[in-house]
Amino acid sequence: MPVLSNMRRAFAFIVAAAFLLGAAGPAPKKKAADPRPAPPKLSKWQQHVLQVMHDAAPGDEYFGRLKLSYLGINNTFHDEAIRAGAYTTDPRIISKVGFADEALQAWSQKYPRDPQLARSYFLGFQMFRKIWTQQYQQRAFDYANLVVKKFPGSFFAKTLRSALKVGFTEHYFAVPVPCGVTVEPTATPGGRGAPTPTPTPTETPTPAATPTPAPGQPKVEILPVPCLTPTPSPSPTPTPTPTPTATPKGMTPPPNAVPSGVPVPSLTPTPAPGSTPTPAPTATHRP
Repeated sequence: MPVLSNMRRAFAFIVAAAFLLGAAGPAPKKKAADPRPAPPKLSKWQQHVLQVMHDAAPGDEYFGRLKLSYLGINNTFHDEAIRAGAYTTDPRIISKVGFADEALQAWSQKYPRDPQLARSYFLGFQMFRKIWTQQYQQRAFDYANLVVKKFPGSFFAKTLRSALKVGFTEHYFAVPVPCGVTVEPTATPGGRGAPTPTPTPTETPTPAATPTPAPGQPKVEILPVPCLTPTPSPSPTPTPTPTPTATPKGMTPPPNAVPSGVPVPSLTPTPAPGSTPTPAPTATHRP
């Protein structure tokens, strides 16, 4: 009996071991090593280049109503700045620059981290500084601060930062008013923080005083313009109306009737000047 019980125990142990080995399954095979070499680790410069390509706008994408590419925007600012000379108020130049500025705003909204925006804003600053109107003078100052804050490490930010330290002065012409009208100083729109005095218009314009700018704001120089002299409009000359001729009752006026008071042309032919009437030949009787 003890031998039989030991055999049973051994058999039960063998069955349990076989069951456990079957449940575990075959041993997993090791994966073969990849024959391809691992990709090299990118340097910081290569990572920067890939990030720039991801943030930059494609060269064949167009913006604004005129569908300008970023190269078209830059060329418009550059060419019109040359055409403007020292300063300008030409509406044709202002119109072209306005369309380029609209395309620049659409570009910056879609690709706000594009590094090429710094160059375009700088070119826009140089162009707007030559347009001597209050709107574009303020736009030039805003663009300079935008480049300094948004692209602080760029070459254009360093250049504009130095220019702002020296001082920025806005130049624009005063609004002409009729002669003899006194205009009181009003606050400058746009939050400049200092009132802008408007000079009293006279026949001979005098230079306007430059107010002291608030901290962080540009200086303002308003250029005087001659006052407007009203031009009297000529009064219209009344045209006489011909009085029609009265027609007796029961009768109709003849056709082509001429009203009274209107000269009637003569129907008698007038001889041509220099012409002499030729005498009629007379009959001659022979004796």
